[in-house]
Amino acid sequence: MAKEKQALQEAQKQEVANISESEPTRDRHVFVPRVDIYEDGEQVVIVADMPGVNEKSVDIMLEKNVLTINGAVDFIEPDNFSPVYSEYRVGDYKRRFTLSDEVDRDNIEATVTDGVLRLSLPKAAPAKIKKIAVKVA
Repeated sequence: MAKEKQALQEAQKQEVANISESEPTRDRHVFVPRVDIYEDGEQVVIVADMPGVNEKSVDIMLEKNVLTINGAVDFIEPDNFSPVYSEYRVGDYKRRFTLSDEVDRDNIEATVTDGVLRLSLPKAAPAKIKKIAVKVA
């Protein structure tokens, strides 16, 4: 049986609405990267589309329960040219996720390939039930 084709959905880039909670050092647009989140029995995987970002220009921080992803894009306009028409706005990326206690924070891994960031968040071992022996005093 043939699979039904899903209609493609066009998605516009969403710009970060409030960057005042941090101190931006670059005067440029900041976008929210689109992500896909997958989960299996072992881990949660976040895949973020961040065109123009590489391993040197992405910064991932975990503070308390908040995972913050920052990506800087260095766009260089060609010499002696000025844009006449542009369909794509260039800017940096920022996204935050609040993590639950089910994530093993010490074993989070990140890779980036061709502007696609992949975060692997392994699940923490479940709290084990322990029987406490009662002794006669």
